[in-house]
Parts: sequence; structure tokens; C-alpha cells
Amino acid sequence: MHDEAAPLILTLGLDAETQSWLESMRRAHFPPARNLVPAHVTLFHALPGEHLVETVSVLAAEASSLPPSRVRVGPARSLGRGVALEIGAPVVAALRDRLAERWRPRLTAQDRQRWRPHATVQNKVSPERAQALLLSLDALLPAPREAQAEALLLWRYRGGPWEALERIPFTAEAYPRASIV
Repeated sequence: MHDEAAPLILTLGLDAETQSWLESMRRAHFPPARNLVPAHVTLFHALPGEHLVETVSVLAAEASSLPPSRVRVGPARSLGRGVALEIGAPVVAALRDRLAERWRPRLTAQDRQRWRPHATVQNKVSPERAQALLLSLDALLPAPREAQAEALLLWRYRGGPWEALERIPFTAEAYPRASIV
């Protein structure tokens, strides 16, 4: 596969404390041989790599119009052979809907599906082991955790670990200042 044709992956950049916490959860529960990428919340799994410049331009324009926003992490949900933490991010969901509509002809079947944001902390384990972690997380996280969406992260997929390409921060002010007359 030519370098520029390798697919792009778009994920959500969370605040450093939450990202570190998710990373520690993933290190503790994900099979080490399969843990090749950082903890992440995927917006799109496979955008066309040959459209990198246009993709970055669209993402930069969108991100510049959005402030950092609140995100809910949790509760835990079963993946059958793993566990994920649900992510509640209404501002990001609206952004993802706009991008999906814009890019619809280029999207894979997986990326055309309804978005169910989550951070996988365990996968590819026995159903019994996954169920045990689900029960443990339900006790550990009786209420969802608050986090902040700070950026979009663009990666290049190369068949194993991802190559980080761009961090595109949300830069709009949360509450625009009133003009002084």
C-alpha cells in the first residue's frame, strides 16, 4: 500500500488526566500483545489517506469553531469479549454527524453506522474475564467521570501501531466575550 493511500483514523483528544487514566486502565486490562495503540475514542476508523490535506483543512476549520467541551466517561459496557467505557460527548457527536454527512461518499460501511462513542479498556479475552472486569468497573465507577474534549487527533494506519499525524485543538472560546460599546 502506498504511504499516502494508508487509511486515516480520527480520534478524540481528551484532557491529559483522563487520557492518562484511560491508558492505565488499558494497560491493566488489555492483553499486552494486542495493546499496540493508545487508549482512544474513535470518530472515524478509515478515512481515505489520499485526501490527507483536505481532511486536515476541514478538521482545522471545524475545530477552530468549537470550544473544548464536557465529556462523560462511563458507565462500563460489555463488548462480549471485552469491556468499554461509554463516552457521552454531545458537542463532539454533532461535529461527527456534520463530518459524516460531508464525507458520506468516502466512508466505509463501518463509519456510516451510527456512532457509539466508547473507550475500549479490554478486548479479545474470554467472556468470563470480560464479565468479571465489567462487574469490577461497575463497583469502581458508580457514577460517570467528567472529562474534557480538547482536540481531534489524526493518525495514519499502518497495519499495527498508528502513526500520529496531527493534533487539531478546539480553539473557540466557550463563552464569547460581550463587546464593549
